[in-house]
Amino acid sequence: MQRILALCLLILFLPFFVLLFLIVKLTSKGSFLFKQKRLGKDKKPFYIYKIRTMVIDAENKKSGLKDKNEADGPVFKIRNDPRYTKFGCFLAHSGLDELPQLWNIVRGEMAFVGPRPFPIEESSKIPEKYQQRFTVLPGISSLWVIGGTDHKNFDRWMELDLEYIEKKSLWYDIKITAQTVSILLKLTFDSLKK
Repeated sequence: MQRILALCLLILFLPFFVLLFLIVKLTSKGSFLFKQKRLGKDKKPFYIYKIRTMVIDAENKKSGLKDKNEADGPVFKIRNDPRYTKFGCFLAHSGLDELPQLWNIVRGEMAFVGPRPFPIEESSKIPEKYQQRFTVLPGISSLWVIGGTDHKNFDRWMELDLEYIEKKSLWYDIKITAQTVSILLKLTFDSLKK
């Protein structure tokens, strides 16, 4: 069911993807899509897809920004990452950069809701007590996303992932998805005002 819905949404959003493709290509050098290997359900590696929001050599610049990491766990997060392009900053803050992950859902690698997947290096450092997050498909949205994405508190982030797994149901997923859409629409309009 999720895979069929994701495919329908991809087709529906095709004109919008074309528009975003043109803007990304006109405003910065590099490819339209960014892909990165992540760990999914049962720690199976897969490539996640996003609309590129950063400069083309962003991965190489990451090592020079380690001291600016705002997360207190094994993940690397900077809210106002200097590697963002101008349009990429809008895409990231509005969540529109995540839309290509609908393709990951079609491929059976992700779900609409579930723990957010981390890069391989970060996944390998997640403590044993949080390993249960790898028993379900990773998601485009999660309790962490609708909770304000406070990436500074890693333990709270992981606790929300485990809470989701414990309460997981169709109606819970629908509720989280509806909240996600509402939040993303607000973030998009707020970003457009700036």
